[in-house]
Amino acid sequence: MNWKETYTKLFLKELGKSASSVAVKEYMPIWWQNTRNKGAGGLRLTEEGYNVLKEIDLATYDIPYPKEMPITTQVIIFLDQFIDCPYYLTNRSITVTNEKKAVELSLFSGDLRKYGITKALKRQEKS
Repeated sequence: MNWKETYTKLFLKELGKSASSVAVKEYMPIWWQNTRNKGAGGLRLTEEGYNVLKEIDLATYDIPYPKEMPITTQVIIFLDQFIDCPYYLTNRSITVTNEKKAVELSLFSGDLRKYGITKALKRQEKS
């Protein structure tokens, strides 16, 4: 199942627009950073996508990063793999749409690097 398509259809319906396959194909590259089909993850929003969340009044949770934490390519890959709800990145914080993810990230004081490493290690232990 492609979650980006599902979320796109839901967002279109909330905006009062048609959720046809043509509309979904039109809005996916506008609202999502990456439009590849993935079974899980890859739900990073563009600024336009984030604006849609605000427009439809979806609950969001803003978690600031530590000042000394750089956003590296590895951090973005971790987020792509482990954040399973729509999210938006700024230079100072991450905004997520899932309360559980917000709590998890807050427990790491917004340190996305430590969060990703911990999740990757847990996944490796299970396999």
